[in-house]
Amino acid sequence: MKTLVLGGYGNFGARICRALAGDANIDLLVAGRNAGRAQRFADTLDGPASAVPIDCNAPDFSRTLAALGVDLVIHTAGPFQEQSYAVARAAARAGTHYIDLADGRRFVCDFPSALQDAFQQAGRVAISGASTVPALSSAVVDHLSAGWRALHAIDICIAPAQTAPRGKATLAAVLSYCGKPICVWRGGQWTQSPGWATPERVEFKRLRPRIGALCDIPDLELFPARYGVRDRVMFRAALEVAATQCAFAVLAALRGMGLLKRPERLAGLLDRISGVFDTLGTPLGGMVVHVEGLDHAGCPVRRAWHIAADNDDGPEIPCMATILLARKLAAGKTVATGAFTAAGLLSLDEFEPEFARWGMATDVVDEILEVSQRALSASATAALR
Repeated sequence: MKTLVLGGYGNFGARICRALAGDANIDLLVAGRNAGRAQRFADTLDGPASAVPIDCNAPDFSRTLAALGVDLVIHTAGPFQEQSYAVARAAARAGTHYIDLADGRRFVCDFPSALQDAFQQAGRVAISGASTVPALSSAVVDHLSAGWRALHAIDICIAPAQTAPRGKATLAAVLSYCGKPICVWRGGQWTQSPGWATPERVEFKRLRPRIGALCDIPDLELFPARYGVRDRVMFRAALEVAATQCAFAVLAALRGMGLLKRPERLAGLLDRISGVFDTLGTPLGGMVVHVEGLDHAGCPVRRAWHIAADNDDGPEIPCMATILLARKLAAGKTVATGAFTAAGLLSLDEFEPEFARWGMATDVVDEILEVSQRALSASATAALR
């Protein structure tokens, strides 16, 4: 399958190219505006790859894809928060499959309805959000709550390592909703809270506790309906260095007061200066997903899934869903045609080999069960006394 990675030498695109270059089912094209950078990066890959200078904003982009004989476009050139569906529409016109790493709420949530007809007519599949959210996050929730009668709450927190590569596009995506009102399912109804607000202490299995703040992602909108969540769906990001977390809180406050209308314009500046805090942090990052509800017997239960990624390997996680889905397509696995979000398309078991490849540690914790066991142990000790 001739696979073109748009933004193929960027922060996430390069990681995807490295993973796909050695796949015998994939003919890899490293694509971007800078032909020299694309070629230099392609030359470093372990497997065969070609460099393709390409501008996805060009009016003849779809004709270029068709002329190259592309079978799959992987779109990594974010941020997606304010992008149109031009790249995906061009892929449909060219008759190619499409996958992106988008985490923009409107981009991902509106993707199926906007592009279903185009990809059905093309006989191809288009998948948006093939990243940590909602692809991995939904796989985790599905795993933790398998067989449950009801889901009452979902709480997710991502904790990036301070020293891991960030990238201007990632910072621009985060800053786009800094201080902006975000719709959140809380208390069994839709409410609004500003981005990077509602700070809360978050505990991790293998990381030190951090302070997490509200961020806008597709899960906040997709999960209440997908899982019939009764009470709450929350997503937070927890930065390692308190000073950087405070900086985002200040930017949120300035936007709330009308003094800073477009925080995302500061992405380039923050990307350049954020490294000064690296000596205060570590290369260890992670993620935690908590679910609460009623198990198969109707008993209250709370479970959590943790992952810890050392050696600045955390940015590999957002790439894994795209890698797995691209391999499935290239191997000829049967897929339904049309446009979809990545929620529910992969199981947690499918991610496990990728976690192992990078030496990432995962834990599932039955939290209420642990509390009950401690209580029983304490009662037994008291009785013996």
